[in-house]
Amino acid sequence: MKSEDVSYFKIIKDALRRAANVKPPVVLPSVKTDLKAVQSTKPVVTWFGHSSYLIQINNFNILVDPVFSGSASPMSFAVKAFPGADVYAPADFPAIDMLIITHNHYDHLDRKTIARLLPQTKAVYTGLGVGKDLQGCGLQSKLITELDWWETVEVSDEIILTATPARHFSGRGLKRGGSLWASFVLQLYGYTLFLGGDSGYDTHFKTIGDEYGPFDLAILECGQYNLDWPFIHMQPEETVQAALDLDAKVLLPVHWAKFTLASHPWNEPPTRVTAIAAERGLAVTTPLIGEQVIVGESYPQHHWWNL
Repeated sequence: MKSEDVSYFKIIKDALRRAANVKPPVVLPSVKTDLKAVQSTKPVVTWFGHSSYLIQINNFNILVDPVFSGSASPMSFAVKAFPGADVYAPADFPAIDMLIITHNHYDHLDRKTIARLLPQTKAVYTGLGVGKDLQGCGLQSKLITELDWWETVEVSDEIILTATPARHFSGRGLKRGGSLWASFVLQLYGYTLFLGGDSGYDTHFKTIGDEYGPFDLAILECGQYNLDWPFIHMQPEETVQAALDLDAKVLLPVHWAKFTLASHPWNEPPTRVTAIAAERGLAVTTPLIGEQVIVGESYPQHHWWNL
């Protein structure tokens, strides 16, 4: 997780000395989309801040890592969502044909949210061992499909999901490990999307790109990084390199704009990633929370974080 020359004491000390700009100074702007009314033959991606997003195509709905309880912690008063970043609730969602959980950390697997989504969730896909945490939310085991890296499931004639490697870790509370973390390749109706989950930079992006690329859209983490833990999260420049390794046509940077888990300014990730992407010739889309990205058609590029 951390560099060998960094102590856990230093990490805790730095966390207690975060600057005021790790959180936005005002309520974040957002767009409230009627998710139940979306009709499209192209993938429509709606991002909800951090790593939660909905993919919709041909009346098929795929929800990834939903966290709508207001915090990313077992204690509701800790790791609170930024004002304006939690304008969506489980009641806003249509029936969920696929719920994808990349790993079991609190900012990706939120039990309160999943419990509230139970009535409209048809199937769940995740990594090995995460099923026990999902069953703790009330999900029936028959709805859960656990995948090892490089394992593929044909969801339908037009939708194929493959679990792929990521460089991260798992754990809830004081227990580390016990379940797998993963990225996913989603092939649907002629489009290929990369769902990155959490990952440090390494050679697996090039391996995945060689096997499944080019990608119409790569959704990659870009936030909550720190030089003290360089192996589990990417610096923004590494996010751009990962997208290039994947042979992605467009990058959607996520894992920012909702929670403070690191010590960098809250709006530093999009500033750095768009700058280096421009230098490297990579297209980046930066929607507001709730704003639609339509793959192959519409890629919002507002620098809305300059508040």
